[in-house]
Amino acid sequence: MNPGSKSVASVEGTRSLAARETLTAAVLRVATLYQVSQADLGRILGLSAASVSRMAAGRYLLDPEGKEWQFAALLVRLFRSLDSITGGNDELSRQWLRNYNAALSATPVSLLGEITGLVNVVQYLDASRAVV
Repeated sequence: MNPGSKSVASVEGTRSLAARETLTAAVLRVATLYQVSQADLGRILGLSAASVSRMAAGRYLLDPEGKEWQFAALLVRLFRSLDSITGGNDELSRQWLRNYNAALSATPVSLLGEITGLVNVVQYLDASRAVV
């Protein structure tokens, strides 16, 4: 297999129905664990409240061609990093998201509705997790 064919297969894999179902389910699970409302999830993903409601009801899957896909992937990345740092303690993760963070100059959850805020929180967590 040449290197080019692998990347094409990877791209096609992210567009599959299974990939769409998996990322959609993962985002909904993160929102549930972190007690993020549908309205807030819509702001994070750049979707309308109606789209998030349809998503929760199983009538809408994230679009791999849209920005919502990238935001959803970042949200799942945030979860994975925070989950690793807190040892899987969901309550501690929720508290971390809602408490003021001096390094971020805000509560992390308040930053998630803006692209730069979401990226900054994910980068902060990735950097914290990488400490050896």
